[in-house]
Amino acid sequence: MQINPKIIKNQFEKSMEKYNDNAIVQKITAEKLVQNLAEIQNNFQNILELGSGTGFLTEELVKKVTYKNYYANDLTEKSKKYLSQIIPEFTFICGNAQKITLSKKMDLIISNAMFQWFSNLEKLRLHLEKIIQKDGILAFSTFSPENYREIRALCGISLEYKPLDELKKIFSNGFEIIYTEEFEYKMEFTNPLELLAHMKNTGVNSLTMKHWTFKEVKEFCEKYKSKYPELTLTYSPIIIICKKIV
Repeated sequence: MQINPKIIKNQFEKSMEKYNDNAIVQKITAEKLVQNLAEIQNNFQNILELGSGTGFLTEELVKKVTYKNYYANDLTEKSKKYLSQIIPEFTFICGNAQKITLSKKMDLIISNAMFQWFSNLEKLRLHLEKIIQKDGILAFSTFSPENYREIRALCGISLEYKPLDELKKIFSNGFEIIYTEEFEYKMEFTNPLELLAHMKNTGVNSLTMKHWTFKEVKEFCEKYKSKYPELTLTYSPIIIICKKIV
């Protein structure tokens, strides 16, 4: 399914105040992404962060790498407020990442848990190629088709998550893949309503604009407890770090 950027923006704006307390997997993934990046290279001139959100990735990045200029992008202007509490100076670019224009080329473009929202990753890659210099690094995390498999099985709702092999194929054009990682993380809940609240508070209700009735929520909870009595939700992050070679 394809998601309208306006819907994503609206839902994430609503969830930002509770995001940090709920986005446990996103934080773990940001830490892994930055740690592996820093082992490859830890000094950059110009950094562009895509999907800066509440600053999970920003906070990890400024601990582990040095830089001269920091650029941050997000769909919502609210992100700027969060980042200003983490780094003293940066240039904020509000809007769609696929339409960013910059006066200089980046030697690091990095993004955490955002690429899954793009329906055409080849188009995104072509755009990023234009704003990253030769030998510059592109580092990002996304999710595999196993992400939220319980929700997909029960409701038929899912993003078009791509497997690691397909992601490597897409980003091998113009880039050298230098690191990949794929892992699973199961979150546990005391009841299905808590699970739904978790998804809402991480902005994932962007998957659908449909408003459930009380009956539909009750039916979902009953089905979930029946099919998944352990009350877990599967996350399946993928990390990719690559270097521009052309």
